[in-house]
Amino acid sequence: MGPDLWSPTIHRKESLWQRLSPPQLFVGSFLLLILLGTLGFKMLPGLYTGEPLSWLDALFTATSAVCVTGLIVVDTATYFTLAGQAFILLLIQFGGLGIITFTTVIIVMFGRRLSLRHEVLTTGMAEVIPHVDYQHLVRNVILFTVAFEVAGAVLLYGLWIPRMGWTEAAWPALFHSISAFCNAGFSVFSDSLMGFQRAPLVQLVVMVLIVIGGIGFLTLEELYLLRKAQHEKHRFNLSLHSRIVLVTTTVLLLVGWVSFTLFEWDVTMKAMPAWAKVLNGLFASVTARTAGFNTIDYGQATDSTSFLTIILMFIGGSPGSTAGGLKTTTVALIGLLAWSRMRGRGITSLWGRSVPQETVQRAVGLFVVATALVSLSIFIFTTTEIAAELQARVPRSFLKYMFEAFSAFNTVGLSMGVTADLSNIGRWTTIFLMFLGRVGPLTFAAALARRQRKPIGGFRYAYEDVVVG
Repeated sequence: MGPDLWSPTIHRKESLWQRLSPPQLFVGSFLLLILLGTLGFKMLPGLYTGEPLSWLDALFTATSAVCVTGLIVVDTATYFTLAGQAFILLLIQFGGLGIITFTTVIIVMFGRRLSLRHEVLTTGMAEVIPHVDYQHLVRNVILFTVAFEVAGAVLLYGLWIPRMGWTEAAWPALFHSISAFCNAGFSVFSDSLMGFQRAPLVQLVVMVLIVIGGIGFLTLEELYLLRKAQHEKHRFNLSLHSRIVLVTTTVLLLVGWVSFTLFEWDVTMKAMPAWAKVLNGLFASVTARTAGFNTIDYGQATDSTSFLTIILMFIGGSPGSTAGGLKTTTVALIGLLAWSRMRGRGITSLWGRSVPQETVQRAVGLFVVATALVSLSIFIFTTTEIAAELQARVPRSFLKYMFEAFSAFNTVGLSMGVTADLSNIGRWTTIFLMFLGRVGPLTFAAALARRQRKPIGGFRYAYEDVVVG
């Protein structure tokens, strides 16, 4: 009697699961977590030191935490209690790794085999790096995360004991370690990390966490396999994906390091000794692409620094990481495509390997869509936020809102000080940007698209050329 009563319900649930595509499940998981975060901010007791957030600000904060962005409309350090900060940290952790990763780990822990559908949902990259065992990778995602976050927390705790004391240093160390590894940019210090401009070891620990969290778990897994192979004296070659990630990341860090140091040497870093200027220049380069921590005041930075930061934010981290942005591989492929066309070659290739045309076209499509979305958002800011500034007869700040739009879409979290003053339209725009930047515009479009049947017999329309350029 029992199984007969429950079987229709189970069947309906399974049918709904089967009808949802992997992009829909992925996007839906973030929507669900944002919804739960918003409700938590409104209903859980003891989260605030004063009045609770409004519904819009609760949604904004939940989206920023789940999408590991770091933009804030209230001061995390003073507005929230320890419980409130812990709730934000929980959202950051789940949002950084994704609900799908956690559910996959639970399935594996109970000894059940992942279905092909679940493997596509959690990885989707088996053809890119075929020698990676993806069930092993899913376990290592959690192992890597716990290992680096714990190590970072212990190191920061040791470094902050002399300044804060044995008990007071514990929570900031744990919070910043998780926030840095997840590239979230949230801080329990009101001035982010500006109080540590002359603390090289603190900056070094945070930078390492940011870089490791931003290069992607696939690359981390390959580096682990490479070291294991070297130890066992076996041959192991990194995939083209990981090589592009590592080289592009290194080049961007070096270019940003030199540029930021030169641009801010006599501006925001004027009062620092020479070694601290070099150190903070490196930190600015590391944090600009994904993380959102700052040791300098971006509201006082030069226009050159702000524009370079916008470029680095747009590039972002690497695929399969906790970072946002276009991703290093996307930008690298677009650059390689341009170089191939300049040399008169129809195929994009690197290091003796040719990249499939479909992948290159996807990179170009992502660049076009992302540029269009950010441009539209900047236009919205100019008609709402800057228009309000004109009415108030205060100096206009187009660059600040351009900076804000890129920071939101690429889930960076850096700001030139305008986030808390955004209008309701500006906040809704920022929420939408953060969400799209985290799930990816192409994935979001795929989630909205209806499944189309393949044309019978390979039917297509006749070709007709168009003049361009």
